[in-house]
Amino acid sequence: MQRLLVAVVIALPVVTAPLPARGQSPPADQTETAEQIFVNTCGFCHQAGGRVAGRGPKLAGTERPDEYLINRIRLGKEGAMPAFGRAFTESQLRALVEYIRSLKDDAR
Repeated sequence: MQRLLVAVVIALPVVTAPLPARGQSPPADQTETAEQIFVNTCGFCHQAGGRVAGRGPKLAGTERPDEYLINRIRLGKEGAMPAFGRAFTESQLRALVEYIRSLKDDAR
């Protein structure tokens, strides 16, 4: 009986930890910079840190409004980009947009 109680107590934090919605990334670490978040989450599709087109479009020099970019990150684009609505806080979304705005075509 005592062994069972210990196993339940040990497993409890794992069972009660919130899980991301199916198909969603876990929340980004609050200590990550916008560039690190971009590289780790977006960089696979938006090549060279968003400076050239890859699977996703080039983001450097985009003329899309900030709210468009934030909504695209939140909602994704069916068949093209996953939705990251629960993956980032509002401040992380704004920091990502600020990072995208800072991109220069000729920088590496």
